[in-house]
Amino acid sequence: MKENRHIVKNVLAGSIAQEMEIEPGDELLAINGESIKDIFDYQYLIQDEYIEVLVKKKNAEEWLLEIDKDYEEDIGIEFENGLMDDYRSCSNKCIFCFIDQMPQGMRETLYFKDDDSRLSFLQGNYVTLTNMTEHDIERIIKYHLSPINISFHTTNPKLRCRMLNNRFAGEALKKTDRLYEAGIVMNGQIVLCKGVNDGKELERSISDLSKYLPYLESVSVVPVGLSRYRKGLYPLEPFTKEDAKEVIALVRKWQEELYPEYGKHFIHASDEWYILAEEGLPPEECYDGYLQLENGVGMLRLLLTEFEEALAKEGKSKHRDGVKKQKISLATGVLAYPYIAEMSKAMEEAFPFLEARVYPITNEFFGERITVSGLLTGQDIKKQLTGQELGERLLLPQNVLRSGEQVFLDDMTVADLERALQVKIDIVKSSGRDFVDALLNIG
Repeated sequence: MKENRHIVKNVLAGSIAQEMEIEPGDELLAINGESIKDIFDYQYLIQDEYIEVLVKKKNAEEWLLEIDKDYEEDIGIEFENGLMDDYRSCSNKCIFCFIDQMPQGMRETLYFKDDDSRLSFLQGNYVTLTNMTEHDIERIIKYHLSPINISFHTTNPKLRCRMLNNRFAGEALKKTDRLYEAGIVMNGQIVLCKGVNDGKELERSISDLSKYLPYLESVSVVPVGLSRYRKGLYPLEPFTKEDAKEVIALVRKWQEELYPEYGKHFIHASDEWYILAEEGLPPEECYDGYLQLENGVGMLRLLLTEFEEALAKEGKSKHRDGVKKQKISLATGVLAYPYIAEMSKAMEEAFPFLEARVYPITNEFFGERITVSGLLTGQDIKKQLTGQELGERLLLPQNVLRSGEQVFLDDMTVADLERALQVKIDIVKSSGRDFVDALLNIG
């Protein structure tokens, strides 16, 4: 077995680690006499009020540091490898996998398929359970780690094997029983494929998964994303308006059945279904605290709620009277366009000095069926906004960029796009308050 070295990348200012003279380049060897495999072990062993930390200094000296601290207090170390171990790649070949629908020639990291349970706890990633060993399950139970996010897709074992192209995928579902019996909090998702796991199969899955309440807190149903790069892949069809209505009706039926007993709606349809069905979004109370935002469940409802609250508060202010006319533009995906346009119109009515023009960007790169803003490329934005009236500033949602960077999916930078369109670009964070502030150029 390969031994990982846990090299310190950064020591936080004012932390216990700095006080103990731990420095970047030092190596963590053990805590309380136990070697560290990965971030799971580290976070568990670091919790106690008294710990002994063995480090190897850059000059090869070994220091045994005795530390008294508050329970669960962090000591302030960041490692070169955030996971403190290699990332586990996916062993499945799912019929709906979006990475298989990517064109060639993009950056290498976009083709990596992870199925790592540790990333489920650290970053909220969803795992299929097929990559989890008995040791993984035992550690989760021992450390009582939660929540874990699970990609179920179906509870029919044979169908799951077929959908994931993995003969162990059906058997892997039994690991859910172990987690449930140990009281581990879970969330689930079902990527719905037309004619495969919808209809009666979806009904079966919801029924089976509801038995894991209350520890399985929520399950989202999201439509499969179909790019234009599906040559040679499993033939999947897009959902229609009528299909969407059927999915919503089934979700509502189960919500009405489960809520009186558990106080949770449990099963949730993602925002795409309501837009496709041309139905209004559910009220805020139907989302149980927005447990599935990363799956697009309630994202638009939360945005609208936050926006209305921020607008009501900002609209009472008089400090904007007499401000000169400001012309700005906004670009977003086709999915969110009607809502962004509605919010922009409300802003214009509240602030007469503001003129906001919203542009829906069609995803020509991945195909028109991909409508979320998070998969827009710089080249599509550039192509469709060239020659348009953009005003003094162009606002773009934060999710069009690589996390923490100023780069689009196709490696075009924000600076590249600014030069091409000859307009200042402001990146808007995800909340409704941020939307109001960005249009008013506050902060």
